[in-house]
Amino acid sequence: MYYYPQPPILIPIIGLFIAIIFGLTFQTQIEQKVRSWSKNPQDAKSYQLEGSGLSVSYGGICLGVWVFLAGGLLTFGFGVIVAYGVALPITLFTGSLIWSQLKEVFLQLKDGGSKALDLDSFG
Repeated sequence: MYYYPQPPILIPIIGLFIAIIFGLTFQTQIEQKVRSWSKNPQDAKSYQLEGSGLSVSYGGICLGVWVFLAGGLLTFGFGVIVAYGVALPITLFTGSLIWSQLKEVFLQLKDGGSKALDLDSFG
């Protein structure tokens, strides 16, 4: 009699749960930053991402995405080292691109206000 192991469905679910929890924390922190911008738009420190809890919560989102991607690969029969090894560069690359775009959006908000992000105008 042969034993066929069941796919580890719980690992992607745990990764998704981690990403959602840290994502909600990230959303709350962004909302608090926007409120501080509206109260004091001249404060240059409020537009910076460094030194705040935003980087910690964003790192938690990336951790959850990494576990989710690796769990998906584990579900399809890849080994543990291969699954986590393939998911790590994908997560780091995508996470760093999104973080750099977020920094650019914050700089645009600082320079031109919310009108700088108007996507409906082409001019």
